Amino acid sequence: MNTAPAIDIATVMDRLGRDAVAAAQVLALASTEQKNRALAHVAVRLRADQSALLMANTLDMDAARAKGLSGALLDRLALDPGRIEAMARGVEDIAALTDPVGTISAQWTRPNGLDIARVRVPLGVIGIIYESRPNVTCDAGALCLKSGNAAILRGGSESVHSSRAIHDCLVAGLAAAGLPSAAIQLVPTTDRAAVGYLLSSMTEFIDVVVPRGGKSLVARVQQEARVPVIGHLEGVCHVYVDAQADLAMARAIVTNAKLRRTGVCGSAETLLVDAACAATHLAPMVKDLLDAGCEVRGDAATQKVDARVKAATEQDWYTEYLDAIIAARVVDGVDAAIAHIAKYGSSHTESIVTANTATAERFLARVDSAIVLHNASTQFADGGEFGMGAEIGISTDRFHARGPVGVEQLTSYKYVVHGSGQVRP
Repeated sequence: MNTAPAIDIATVMDRLGRDAVAAAQVLALASTEQKNRALAHVAVRLRADQSALLMANTLDMDAARAKGLSGALLDRLALDPGRIEAMARGVEDIAALTDPVGTISAQWTRPNGLDIARVRVPLGVIGIIYESRPNVTCDAGALCLKSGNAAILRGGSESVHSSRAIHDCLVAGLAAAGLPSAAIQLVPTTDRAAVGYLLSSMTEFIDVVVPRGGKSLVARVQQEARVPVIGHLEGVCHVYVDAQADLAMARAIVTNAKLRRTGVCGSAETLLVDAACAATHLAPMVKDLLDAGCEVRGDAATQKVDARVKAATEQDWYTEYLDAIIAARVVDGVDAAIAHIAKYGSSHTESIVTANTATAERFLARVDSAIVLHNASTQFADGGEFGMGAEIGISTDRFHARGPVGVEQLTSYKYVVHGSGQVRP
C-alpha cells in the first residue's frame, strides 16, 4: 500500500513564513485599485467555480458525517449556492470599504517646524487559525488583502477540501491583479503539529495570530502563541430587561438574542430581569423561550413562573452554551445587573432593554465589554452588521483591537515626520 511521505513541518512552515514576509512587503505598497481588482476577481471566481466548490464541500460533508459530527457542526461546514453567493458578496463588500492603509489619523506641526503625521500601516503577516467554517477562508483572506497584510491560513481538518477550493479562488484573484500568490497561503497539511509550530516557532515571520473557533482552540492559541494574539476566549453575553422596558420589544429582543443562531459568539447566554418588572415581564419572556424549544435554567424567582424551568447552578452563570439553553435571573435594578455581568461575563457583548435613557446610559458607560447595546439584540455583534463588510473575529482584548476585527483593526500606525534641517539642541 502506498503511503504519503512524511512532511517536514519545520521546512514547510518556514517556507510559508519566508514567502509571506516577502509578499507582505509588496502588499504594503499595493494601491487600493490593485487590491480591489484582486478582490473583484475573487468574487467572480467564487461564482464561476460554484460547481467545484460544492463538489469539494461534498467530500468534506461525507467525511464529517462518517465521523459522526453533530448537526450544528455539519451546518457550519456546509456550503450551498446561497452561501457561496454570500461569500462573493462579502468579498465585494470588503472591496467597497475605504482602504485604511496610508490614511492619516492625526497631523500637527511642532513649534520647531517639524510636521508630524500618524499614518495607518499594515500589521505585516497574520496567522489565522480557525475551525471548520469554509467561509472563514474567504473572509480572512479578503480582509487581510484589503488591509495590506499577508495571511497564513490554517483551517480545520474537516473543511480541508472546501478551504482548498476557496483558496484557489483567492490565489486567482491575486494573480489577476499582479500580486504575489504568497500573499494568502493555506497551510498544506492537517497535521496538528503545524499549528504548534506556527504558534511557537515562527516569531521571525508572523506578527500576530488570530484564532477563530471554540474555547479549546482559542485557549490553546493564547497559551502557546509567542506572538500577539487578537481574539476572545468565549462569549458569555447578557440581556438585561429593565423595569421600564417595553414588553413587546423585550420579548422580541430576548428571543432573537438567544435563538436566531445559538452557535455564534453573540448569542445571549444569560437573561437578567429587573425585579421591579418581573411580575409582568418575566413569565412571557420565559414562555417564549420554552415554547420555542429553549431550555431555561433559572433562579428561584424564575422557576416559579413556569414549571418547565430547571434550577440554575452557580456554574450556569459562567457558561457559554452555544446551544438552545439560557440562564435566567431576577436582579435588583440596573446596578445589580452591572455587578452580575462584571462577575460572570466575558467582556464580549451585553444589551439593555429600557425606555429610560438615563438608565441606558448608566449601563452603557459602566459595563466594561467590547460591545454594549441599547434596545437591540446581542446577535448584532458582527462585523458585517457594523458595516465593516466582514470580520476576522471579535476581540475582547483591551489593547490594539476591541470588538469586531475588520480592515481598520488589521492595521497599526507609524509616525511620519517631515523637517527642514532641524537638529535637537
